Amino acid sequence: MNYPFSTQHFELSTRSEEFSRRRFLKAASTLGAVSLAGCAKRQPSWKQGGYRKSDQSRVAILKAASYDRDLTGVILDGIRSFRLDVVGKRVLLKPNLVEYERDTVINTNPAVIGAAIEAFLKLGAKEVKVGEGPGHRRDTDGLLLASGLYPFLKDTKTQFVDLNLDDIRRMPLQSNFMGIGSLYFAETVLQSDLLVSMPKLKTHHWAGMTLSMKNLFGIVPGVKYGWPKNFLHWHGIHESIVDINSTIRSHFSIVDGIVGMEGNGPIQGTPKPVGVLVFGDDPVAVDATCARVVGLKPEGIDYLKSASGFLGNLNPARIRQLGEGVSLVVQPFEVIESFRHLKI
Repeated sequence: MNYPFSTQHFELSTRSEEFSRRRFLKAASTLGAVSLAGCAKRQPSWKQGGYRKSDQSRVAILKAASYDRDLTGVILDGIRSFRLDVVGKRVLLKPNLVEYERDTVINTNPAVIGAAIEAFLKLGAKEVKVGEGPGHRRDTDGLLLASGLYPFLKDTKTQFVDLNLDDIRRMPLQSNFMGIGSLYFAETVLQSDLLVSMPKLKTHHWAGMTLSMKNLFGIVPGVKYGWPKNFLHWHGIHESIVDINSTIRSHFSIVDGIVGMEGNGPIQGTPKPVGVLVFGDDPVAVDATCARVVGLKPEGIDYLKSASGFLGNLNPARIRQLGEGVSLVVQPFEVIESFRHLKI
């Protein structure tokens, strides 16, 4: 569903709602159990079209002390440092818009999203849209208002697309970590020329970190897979992240690390000022760099380790650092007990 400059109340009406929640969960649980049983016997692999690893990647860390400063200028500098081809392109910004609770930092800050809209338009983009498929809430228009994003969309006359309710298309997966052959994705994502992942810098109580790669869970439509998207969880969070990113790779990442979240993320953690925006065109390298910024070992995060084999660079020797050096901006994050082994 699209929101052209304004929010509208909508009623979800899908075939999935013909089933009771109990029947759906029972059927889905059985499917998940069968799929996961097969995973133990399967050797993860990827197709030739899924291999996208270059010899060297670049990641830029630029300082941004607060959300009140000229973020458009910072984002322009970040984009220009990669000589990103923007002119005439249809750009889709994919922020992390999960849930809203007062005094938390769950979502990508709307000031960063608004600044990115202005930056891409200034660089000559044909159009800029913002799209997200929240995993927790069906009331996306209410989430836009509560999170503070709506005024930025209105001021810039930017269309918001609810990727949960968008038209969908089935795509063959370019890797085989989940043990399934295909997934449905939102059509708006597939039609964009430039997909920009804009996550919040956060810990995650199941994945370790949720960054530009995990952020693509939001392009998998709720109209097909439900709320929350347990289909992906049953097939393995790490495995799902890798298969999604091998098939639909973001062209660019802008990570909101001005204020991140440590501890029991991605929802119940604690705000942690870091004062940076992180940019890059290799999502593996971006996420690995972000992990090091918060004092964690990326090679210990399962999906990053798997993705580094064919999707991008994790080794710092193969990542050319632009802007600030990692050592100059490190802000160690607290993590839950099960991820203490990731601490540098």
